[in-house]
Amino acid sequence: MAAPEVSALTLTDPLVLDSSKITTPPIEELQDTPPHRSHDPTTNLKRTDPFQFGSRYLLPSDDPFEFNAWDHVEPTASDLAHFESQLAAQRASPVTDFDRTRFNTDPAKWWNRFYTNNTSNFFKDRKWLQQEFPVLKEVTRNGVGRRVLLEVGAGAGNTCFPLLKGNENGELIIYACDFSRKAVELIRESDAYDEDHLRAEIWDVASAELPPGLVEGTVDVVLLIFIFSALHPTQWEQAVRNIWRLLRPGGEVCFRDYGRGDLAQVRMKKGRWMEENFYIRGDGTRVYFFGEDELRDIWSGRFFQNDAHLRQEPCGSAIKDASSVEKAGTGNQAIAHVSSCHVEESPDPTPEEQTDALFEIASLGVDRRLLINRHKQLKMYRCWMQGRFRKLKPTDTDFKNNG
Repeated sequence: MAAPEVSALTLTDPLVLDSSKITTPPIEELQDTPPHRSHDPTTNLKRTDPFQFGSRYLLPSDDPFEFNAWDHVEPTASDLAHFESQLAAQRASPVTDFDRTRFNTDPAKWWNRFYTNNTSNFFKDRKWLQQEFPVLKEVTRNGVGRRVLLEVGAGAGNTCFPLLKGNENGELIIYACDFSRKAVELIRESDAYDEDHLRAEIWDVASAELPPGLVEGTVDVVLLIFIFSALHPTQWEQAVRNIWRLLRPGGEVCFRDYGRGDLAQVRMKKGRWMEENFYIRGDGTRVYFFGEDELRDIWSGRFFQNDAHLRQEPCGSAIKDASSVEKAGTGNQAIAHVSSCHVEESPDPTPEEQTDALFEIASLGVDRRLLINRHKQLKMYRCWMQGRFRKLKPTDTDFKNNG
């Protein structure tokens, strides 16, 4: 096939600029303009030291189409209205009863197919994790002693391998678990697989068993990165129970997942809606979109005290964390990196809350990012939830031993 003609250079063409045609701004302007705001090719790589994400705020005086992305942008009233209209259309065309049963009966089957078709090259390595979760720097630091890190939903190793590469702790053990047999095979077959520090195992976090090789109270950190959303709401309690059992008192959960109103939710087509905020993707894998208060209740344990997970959440709760797209359709807009989310340190719980709590909500927040397709003049909202949950002392033995 003949190579396509190269069109005239435009501002959005991903080509190397001719340095002879670059106009350098005055030195005073370069000094006053931070890298993430600069259009000068010598400074606009958006890299500063120490490197920090999430610093480009959209001000009232800004042209939103000046850059490809903005951080922490709240959806407008029209965006929220569009989101609600999309939800109404999705509810009106749910999955068939046949498909509902087919996709919920054996979810591992669909993830096996996913990793058969998409190997380790499908996802980018998550090199941002240590910046977002400082505890990962601590457990990989030289001389801190034996530390055990459990990654749930390890996939093809795009989290565990970067952590292993930067590890300086000779006594670190990473358990990379996934309920997809094919995903575990990909990790074990990698040239970077080191059995002295990394052990890949097949494990379903919502099962009644603990991972092979691990016992209660021995894990220092649990990573849950875009995996909790793959569970059915009726599986959340068992998953939280298993993680609580595995962590030592004071151990920490590092959590990141999809937030309500994320672009992926807004774009869901007909025949994908299964339950409120719970969908089937085109490849047969499941995904849930969380709200902030919902996650706070789940990880504190309050969510399970009145069987709330067995009932549908009121539709109105979606408004609080909603974000959407301004127009239907998409451009081919890549996300260069993950932005730091705005999280609030949670206040100390009251004595009444402390009595029944499972995890202390150390931090929890919504990470919003506005992506811009300047060619098509589209605004696209991403929304993620990010939190740190710390295991409290084992006072709630009924939760630990029940079920």
